Amino acid sequence: MRLKLVYMKELMTKWLLIVAVLLLLFGGSNMVKASGVTNVLGATAAGTDYVSVINAKTYGSGHQVIYEMNIGSFSAEGTFVAAQQKLSQLKMVGIDIIWLMPVYPRDGGLNSPYAAVDFKQVNPSYGTIDDFRNFVAAAHRLGMKVWLDWVPNHTATNATWVTTHPEYYKKTNGAMIHPNNYGDVFQLDYSNSGLVEAMNECLKFWIDQVDIDGYRCDYISSPEIPASYWTSTIPMLKSYKAGKEIVMLGESDFTDKNNERLKTVGFDYDYAWGFQTKLAGYGTTNTYANPLKIYAQNLIKDSKTMNVSRMVYLTNHDQNWNEKAKTLSAKYGNNRYLLTVYVSTIWGMPLVYNGQEIGGDQALSYFTDTKIDWSAVDYKMYNTIRTLSAIKHTQQALFDSSVPAENADVSFLTTNDNQVLAYKRVAGNSEVLVVLNTAATAKKVTLSDIQGEYSLWLDSETIEKGVSRHSETFNGSFCKMIPAKGYLVYVKGSFSEEEISSSISLAHADSRFSNDTHYYNLNGMAVDRSSDSGILIHQGRKFIAKK
Repeated sequence: MRLKLVYMKELMTKWLLIVAVLLLLFGGSNMVKASGVTNVLGATAAGTDYVSVINAKTYGSGHQVIYEMNIGSFSAEGTFVAAQQKLSQLKMVGIDIIWLMPVYPRDGGLNSPYAAVDFKQVNPSYGTIDDFRNFVAAAHRLGMKVWLDWVPNHTATNATWVTTHPEYYKKTNGAMIHPNNYGDVFQLDYSNSGLVEAMNECLKFWIDQVDIDGYRCDYISSPEIPASYWTSTIPMLKSYKAGKEIVMLGESDFTDKNNERLKTVGFDYDYAWGFQTKLAGYGTTNTYANPLKIYAQNLIKDSKTMNVSRMVYLTNHDQNWNEKAKTLSAKYGNNRYLLTVYVSTIWGMPLVYNGQEIGGDQALSYFTDTKIDWSAVDYKMYNTIRTLSAIKHTQQALFDSSVPAENADVSFLTTNDNQVLAYKRVAGNSEVLVVLNTAATAKKVTLSDIQGEYSLWLDSETIEKGVSRHSETFNGSFCKMIPAKGYLVYVKGSFSEEEISSSISLAHADSRFSNDTHYYNLNGMAVDRSSDSGILIHQGRKFIAKK
């Protein structure tokens, strides 16, 4: 199937979608859940839902979801080859960009991926450069981009350059220095033109060798990296290869006064780091809506002061491991679900961290490449994230842009309760309505000025069982009972009704298709065997049906 997909780019969009859906249907093993939900290491259930169909397509800037992947943790094997086999599952989740944590050989004594030994090699435990190239090519065939983590500030203390090019390092009294007292790395010296040239050659190397699409740049706020370096290097990378778009994400919050010098150096995205810090402070026990309103208002106000897009997130490798190994549950408690909805709909491009889509309840050491336990799936989180991806993909109201005027404003709605946050975003004919109950008890929520036909895409009461979609018409008033820590997300307009499927039992994970009595067409949709002819699929096998 992978070899055939290489040649599919020239076919019509319709057939690309069919191939993508079929790949999702039959590309793996270990099926464990109904309604298109599976163990993330396996294939989708045979009844492909509307969310999977939406997420199978390719989306451009402004409608994308990014995923931070540690190759060593992502599979039991911890290799590019194993991770490549699971890319279709990330596509079903709605991932458009894969940010790979550093893949270079590493050491320095602590084995941190941010202590690189050689910037032009890959960690041998992950595979080879050829394996990396194949991984990127497979992602491209699925319509996903790959960004590589770049570490511009330092190398491992036993890096190749320490011996071959000691002049590349900053020294005090002739001795190389450790930035921030990090004992496993040495500080690079950007006053040395040879170092600047060598770093730029490494950046171009990965574009040439594996066709990467961008860089996430680590610790760009370092006082040792002058802003002038970025103002020359970023344009060079963006124009390096004709027809190749290179996107740059900087690990810094440009609204921080200490980092304002980086606003105009050419980065496409920054971290909304201060926003995440506020959410971490909101924590596990908060039951009031107003703090979330204030955080959002400040995020939006600050974002409008710069022409850079924002990456928003609840967790990443720093928050998950460095902050006392806190999982999503430890950091946010039962607020983690509604905060996932909030972050994905309020502003910017949402990040999903390594395993967050199945609950994020592992503390993953990136020093030892802790393996993700893919069998421990939180289906409420899984279905919530992939539905949010589908909304992000299809709704202009959630479009994120570096041009402030292109982002739909957030209109906060007056509610009858200070423990309920309601807001909508409108762009032309696109409108998304979000209602969050932050209370520890159920709340009857009333809103005014809600008029017309809406489709309920995300309901916290049913989402654990699978995705669905139901139409509702409001004549000026909205009145709903929402459970404790519950959420509703509506998209305005007329959409098909989608019921929750329940054709596959968790108890029969190993049987894959044998317990499924349905018939499907090549679009992955359930059909009536007695009235449909042509090529159909039954229990995982294709056959020619005649009326």
